[in-house]
Formats: sequence, C-alpha cells, structure tokens
Amino acid sequence: MARHILVTGGAGKVGARLVQGLLERGFTVRALVLPDDPGRARIDRLDCELVIGDITRPDSLAGLFAGVDTVYHLAAVILCRHPEIYQRVNVEGTRNVLAEAARAGVEHFIYVSSASVVYPRSTPYSRSKREGERLVSGNGRMQYTIVRPTLVYDREGGQEFELFRAYVSRYPLVPFIGRGQALKNPVFLDDLIAGLLSLAGCRTAHGKTYAFCGGQEISMMELARLIRKQQGKNGYFLPLPVALCRLAARAWQLVARGHPFSPSAIAGITQDANLDCSSAREDLGYEPLGVYEGLRRCRG
Repeated sequence: MARHILVTGGAGKVGARLVQGLLERGFTVRALVLPDDPGRARIDRLDCELVIGDITRPDSLAGLFAGVDTVYHLAAVILCRHPEIYQRVNVEGTRNVLAEAARAGVEHFIYVSSASVVYPRSTPYSRSKREGERLVSGNGRMQYTIVRPTLVYDREGGQEFELFRAYVSRYPLVPFIGRGQALKNPVFLDDLIAGLLSLAGCRTAHGKTYAFCGGQEISMMELARLIRKQQGKNGYFLPLPVALCRLAARAWQLVARGHPFSPSAIAGITQDANLDCSSAREDLGYEPLGVYEGLRRCRG
C-alpha cells in the first residue's frame, strides 16, 4: 500500500486538488512547486511538505524522492507559443523526474499524459506527451501507470476548456473552425481527481494506460451550443473551411499573439478525442459524469 507520495505540479488546479484528496485519505504528501509559482496559495494551507524545485533543473531534484514510494507526475506545459518549451519541460523534465525517482527506489510512477496523443495530426504538445509516455513505459526500473485525461472542466473552467468557452461566448455570430463534427468526452474535474486517487496503492494499475474521460460523447459544435445555451445566448455559428483557418494561423503566427486560429486550437477542434474508459471502469470503478450533467453541476 502506498503511503508516501510525491506530486509534481502540486500548485496547479489538478495538482492541488489531488494533494488535498491524498491527504484526506491519510497519505503523507510531498508537493513539488516552481519557485514563485502563482498557484502556490492553493496548497499553502494544506498539511503537506512543500518543496521548491524545477523539473528542468536536475540539481533542484536531488534528494526530493527520498522515502517516496509513489510519484504522480503532473508538471507540464499545456499551452505555449514556443515548441522548444514543450520539449524542455514535457520531455526532458519528465526524463529528469524519472531518473531521480528510479535512483531513489520509487515503486510506482503515475504519469498524467493527454488524450491528444491519439491525434492523427499531431501538435508539438501532443508529440511531447507521446514522448513522455514512451519514456515512462520504457523506464525498466519502476512500475508505471499512464493516464490520458480529455478536455477537463469544472466550475472555473480548465485551461483548454476555458479558452474554448471564452471564444464561443465572445461574439453574437461565432466564426467556427470547420463544422464542429470532431467528438470529445470532456471530463469533470471531480471525476478526474477520483480516478487519480484510485491509483494510489493499486497494483492492478501497474503497466496499464487508462483514459480518464467523461461519460458522454459530444461533438465540438454541440458543446459550443451547450455552452451558449447555459449562458442564455443563441447558438449562431459560422463554419469556416479548415484549410482557410490553417492558412490564417500561419499568417497570424507572424504578426499577432492570442489569435483564435492557432495550429493547436485547430488540431483540438477538428480531431476526435473520444477515448474509451471501459478499462478504468473495470479496474478502478471509474464512473464519470456525462458533460450535460457535469456542466449543470458547475452552475450550482
């Protein structure tokens, strides 16, 4: 049974909720937080050991894993304009964490990846998470579990979900990338946390990859209409050819920041990420909400 757990990315929204949940279940928790992390207030009040470090700097990780039997590796960059940062943090940072964890004799390494690894048309982010999975599964010295969350949301959004919600809420007539037929199953944060907590001390999960997705499939256009409806707005959308959006993205990359048609946004909106969570249901008792019910609870 796992007792001493380390969480990288402990000051993030998911990380802080995970730390709290582990503490409530009686685990001893050590949380790795970046220097001057703006999210540190989320865990300052929690009864965990807080350690300052940076996964891109191996010297700052020395001794961090002493006495730890389980690692949850959440630290990552999700949205960034510079592809080299994905490589430095998501790939090389994961390599550094793996090396130190193995050196310290950690038994179980839990890697939070992304549903985007299944995209046929990959992005710098999805490629970095795919490489992270390869490093974890091939480490040869620790038991591992890989989890692939889909679009995460809660009452305050989720980094990617909130960007999508903000965009589709902005205009009376919403320019939309393609026809919105790509399928997702967004996951309510409470369900993702429950899934992650179920992995602590779970030998059944060793060597497995689980989809931690929501319980209901929905198209991107249907999701956009649902968001607008919950805001009391109409659902008027103007589908734009994907090829035109890609052309605009290449042009805007040269002259503007924060434009709506980034290559990553196009990839996310036009490609399916409706993963199958049946193995998580069977092994872990994972029972996620559907997106209609999850968003309804967000309004409560």
